[in-house]
Amino acid sequence: MIDRSATTDLVTAQIAADPVQASLAESGGRWVLTMTRVLAHPPERVWPMLTEPGQLSRWSPVVPDRPLTSAGPAVSHETPDAAGVDVTVLSCDPPRELVHRWGTHLLRWALAPAPGGSRLTLEQTFDERGEAPMCASGWHLCLAVLAVVDGGHDVDRIVGERARDYGWAELRDRYQAILG
Repeated sequence: MIDRSATTDLVTAQIAADPVQASLAESGGRWVLTMTRVLAHPPERVWPMLTEPGQLSRWSPVVPDRPLTSAGPAVSHETPDAAGVDVTVLSCDPPRELVHRWGTHLLRWALAPAPGGSRLTLEQTFDERGEAPMCASGWHLCLAVLAVVDGGHDVDRIVGERARDYGWAELRDRYQAILG
């Protein structure tokens, strides 16, 4: 059983500790949002958290019906009763890079060794610039949960309406200010 008070404290502290920092660039008529986080473990240990459905279900809104370890299609469900979203793995280079589509968005996950662990870089490519603050605030929450999970704690994911309880709207406004 997950201790909800511990979840709230650990995740809330991590959300506050993570900088509201991202970049947005235009590329080929689309927009690329880039966010980076430092995690406590080396890429080899973080990699399954990016590719295995059981690990993704601990922190990510992308929970596929198969491991994202080989090229090809999958279906993702944020929650078991949510509609499926098509996912297509385009490339997988363990434990360095995973590139996949998530609906119309393109996600690139890159892991590199860093002092004391690894550096995770997420690039999300989408069509509408106005999506950037919403995507950044959602990933801010998810990456905070990933950092807590990577630290060895069993906490609840923050997806859907629960995100509002963790300051999603305030984060969106802060990202709007830096991303335009």
